[in-house]
Amino acid sequence: MSAWTVIGGASGEPTDATCIHLDRAVDVQPSTTEGCEDCLREGTQWVHLRECLECGHVGCCDNSPATHATKHWLSSGHALMRSFEPGEDWGWCYADDLFLGQSA
Repeated sequence: MSAWTVIGGASGEPTDATCIHLDRAVDVQPSTTEGCEDCLREGTQWVHLRECLECGHVGCCDNSPATHATKHWLSSGHALMRSFEPGEDWGWCYADDLFLGQSA
């Protein structure tokens, strides 16, 4: 199981802030590997993909027209996500506005 830790504040600067949601992160299977599951169902487009670290929902980022990853957080209360883009290894806590990184 991958562990996550706070690596920065909302603008990426170092911070001593803590995230009370980190214990919710679990090993998940992505709901789809084809794209944003909601955009695929609706026939809409996405820009970048995010995966929920609590249930595996794959949604589109806030630069996408439908912002499905944020909508998933607001409807489910699942605060943790990670980038689902190839080569990216960062995460985010919506509730605490904190950047996350994987710890060893």
